[in-house]
Amino acid sequence: MNIQGLTKRYQGRTVVDGVSFSIPKGKVTSLIGPNGAGKSTVMSMISRLIAQDEGLVELDGTHIGHWKSRELARRLAILTQSNNIQMKLTVRELVAFGRFPYSGSRITAEDAEIIDRAIAYMELEEFQDRFLDELSGGQRQRALIAMVIAQDTEYILLDEPTNNLDIYHATNLMKTVRRLCDELGKTVILVLHEINYAAFYSDYICAFKDGGIAKFGPVHEVITKENLSAIYGVEFEVQTVKGRPLSIYY
Repeated sequence: MNIQGLTKRYQGRTVVDGVSFSIPKGKVTSLIGPNGAGKSTVMSMISRLIAQDEGLVELDGTHIGHWKSRELARRLAILTQSNNIQMKLTVRELVAFGRFPYSGSRITAEDAEIIDRAIAYMELEEFQDRFLDELSGGQRQRALIAMVIAQDTEYILLDEPTNNLDIYHATNLMKTVRRLCDELGKTVILVLHEINYAAFYSDYICAFKDGGIAKFGPVHEVITKENLSAIYGVEFEVQTVKGRPLSIYY
């Protein structure tokens, strides 16, 4: 996926300014940066949830604006912070929504098998017939990830997936994100506020500041004391093991 010159303006104010970078296939790339830096806006433009004012996003060599909605849904799945969960759905019913770009209104035997695998992958078998309002926050988030997995796309976009989760559930979710890449070969793009999660579970980091890219590259090149201090405007400390960031604090 190639992003070229993405720009977005709201009410005369430029919130994303000429952003360009390429997302490596089969890797985990995290977008980080201070609040208001533009990372979630870029994520929304990549997924075509909002239109850019300038620039383009190429997917498989084609501008995403040229893909029909159903064709795009076969290649790219997104889970946003504002995903509306219908609490009177069961887990299985929610996950089944992931197959609709393929099956329309009829779930085939192949679809059912994919749904079963997604539920099993997220270890939700014992909860699949429960309503979503009977689950914990962590379990509901796992159900949403299962829905995304059932869509069976190459690209998975997750905007703040650890938001409102405690450390235990957030860590387990990030381990799952890593498995999506390592075991299933997915290309995962994340927006994260928690730098430690980004550093430990990602392959690449795209750090934003003031609507532009401050630094992009492999984790060990971006997550340094000097870079983070410059991006966030506070003094950071970064502990590394064999050249890879292990603990980050300020």
